[in-house]
Amino acid sequence: MDDDENLPRDAKAPLALLVKQDLDPLSVDELDQRISVLKSEISRCETKKSFAVTHRASAENLFKR
Repeated sequence: MDDDENLPRDAKAPLALLVKQDLDPLSVDELDQRISVLKSEISRCETKKSFAVTHRASAENLFKR
């Protein structure tokens, strides 16, 4: 599977630019910092997704009555 398949279609989208960024110039400390920030962003996305799923289920249950 090609890694580009999971990228946004717009090559200028922030996520597409992020994953194509050259990591070679970064130090180990900079890479650790980047990993930490990305893990925090993943956690934030998972929290938002969980809220959205719960919110949708609540709305569906409300309108099924």
